Amino acid sequence: MALRFGADVSTAETDYGTVLLDERSGDYWELNPSGTLVVKTLLGGGEEGDAVDALVARFDIDRAQATQDVAALVQELRASGLAA
Repeated sequence: MALRFGADVSTAETDYGTVLLDERSGDYWELNPSGTLVVKTLLGGGEEGDAVDALVARFDIDRAQATQDVAALVQELRASGLAA
């Protein structure tokens, strides 16, 4: 399922990944390059499987680990209220 951030979430790309700001609480989240790739893929309309494919292609990671990592990131973003 594609991902979208709430209206109260600001993003900024850095040399080290992406920073997310929850403007409601003032909490910051920092995504490393692999997390950034996952989020960009999902925000661009891709599915979780597309994000897994992108991780496997770009980083030295096996498919099972990539699948777990994508699912965990998406779950955490949704549980925190940052994404729907």
